[in-house]
Amino acid sequence: MTSSSTDTRLPGVATEQAIHVVESHSAANYSPLPVVVREGEEAWVWDVEGNRYLDMLAGYGALNFGHRHPALIAAAQEQLERLTLTSRAFHSDQLGVFCTELAELCGMDLVLPMNTGAEAVETALKMARKWGYQVKGIPEGRAKIIVAGGNFHGRTISVISFSDDAVARRGFGPYTPGFVSVSYGDAEQLEAAIDDDTAAVLIEPVQGEGGVVIPPAGYLATVRRLCTRHNILMLADEIQSGLGRTGTTFACDHEGVTPDAYILGKALGGGILPVSAVVSTREALGVFRPGEHGSTFGGNPLASAVGTAVVRLLKEGTYQERSAQLGTHLEALLRALPSEHVSAVRCRGLWAGVDVIGRVGRDVCMGLLRRGVLAKDTHGSTVRLAPPLVVKSAELQWAVEQLAAVLAADDRSDLPPEGISPSAVSPQWRS
Repeated sequence: MTSSSTDTRLPGVATEQAIHVVESHSAANYSPLPVVVREGEEAWVWDVEGNRYLDMLAGYGALNFGHRHPALIAAAQEQLERLTLTSRAFHSDQLGVFCTELAELCGMDLVLPMNTGAEAVETALKMARKWGYQVKGIPEGRAKIIVAGGNFHGRTISVISFSDDAVARRGFGPYTPGFVSVSYGDAEQLEAAIDDDTAAVLIEPVQGEGGVVIPPAGYLATVRRLCTRHNILMLADEIQSGLGRTGTTFACDHEGVTPDAYILGKALGGGILPVSAVVSTREALGVFRPGEHGSTFGGNPLASAVGTAVVRLLKEGTYQERSAQLGTHLEALLRALPSEHVSAVRCRGLWAGVDVIGRVGRDVCMGLLRRGVLAKDTHGSTVRLAPPLVVKSAELQWAVEQLAAVLAADDRSDLPPEGISPSAVSPQWRS
C-alpha cells in the first residue's frame, strides 16, 4: 500500500467508534493520538481505516526489532504450543537458558527477571538497599540512593518520589524517602552528594522521556569512577537506551563503562509481551533470599523464550551496527532542517529528540499523523523519534521530509504526503 495523494488521514467512522469504546471504559491515564492501529509489519502499521503509517516511535523502544519479527514470532508460537506459565513455584526449561544467555550478553553473573520496566527499577532499588546494609554495612534504615534530575524510571510510588515531573508526582504523596536528586550530567554535584550512607547511583545513560538528553562526554565514565572509589553501586537504567537502540548493545558502551547492574525492559520482550530484568554481579543480586522478592509471571516460560530470542538477535551485532549507521543518517537529515523551525537536535543511534520552535510538540505529531508518520511529543516542544532498528534509509528520509513539511506549513493545515516508492518500503521478510 502506498500513501494516497488525497488522504489527509483524518479520523474515520471506524476510528471514532473504536476511540469512543476506549474512552467509555478505560481509565484516562494516557492521551493518545487519534489513530487506532490494527496491524503491523517491520516499521509500518495499518489503522482500522486501512491507512498505512511509518512507525517512528516503536513503542518507546519496545519494538526495536520491528513489528512481528519472524524469529521472535516463531519463538513465541513454539512456546505457546508447549507451556506459558508455571510460576516460580516450579522450574521451567526456558528460564535457565534465558538467564544464562542474557547474563553473557551483559558480561554479568546473575539475572532477576520481572515483567515491566518499572518493576525492574523497583527490583534494583531493593537490591541496592539490601546490598548497602548487608555488604557495605550501612546502618539499617539509612541507605540513600542518588538519582538525577529530569529522570524517568516509571510511575510507581517509589519512583515518582524522586521524580521532578509534576504531572506524574502531584497528588500521590506521601512519598518514599531515601533518595537524593542531583543535576543530570553534573559530576561535581554528584560527588558532593555522596556520603557514608550512599548505597547506589541510579542513572539513565541517555534520558529518553526527558527528550533524548545525552550527558556530557565523559560523564558516565566519571560516575563509574566515583561509584568504584566510594564503594557504591552504579545502576544503569537501560530500559529505553539498551539492546541496540543507541548503536551499541548498551548506551553505557559509548564510554566503555560497565555498571554494577543493568536495568532492562521494553525491547527485551520483542514487542510481544512485557519482559524486564535486573542483570548484575553475584555480590549484588546474591543478596536476595527466597521470599524477599518475586513475581508470579516474572521469568515465565513464554517470556523467557522470547527474551532468549531477543538476546540471540543481538549476539552478532548486526542490529547495533545498523542502528549506528542509520542513526548517523537520521542525524544528518534532522540537522539539515531549517534553523527557523528547529532549535536543537539530539541524536544517539536511532533515537532522536527534536526541539521545535513556535510549535507545540503534540501539534507537530498530529501533522505527522496526517502525513502518515507516527511520533510522540514530550516536554511541550520536543518531538521524539525512535524507529525500529529494521527501518530503511529511504523510510527515514521520507519521514524527515514529512517533518520538514509539517514545520514549514504556514497555515498549519498539513498537506497529505506524495508517498514513496513501494520498492523502497516493502517489508524485508515478506516473500
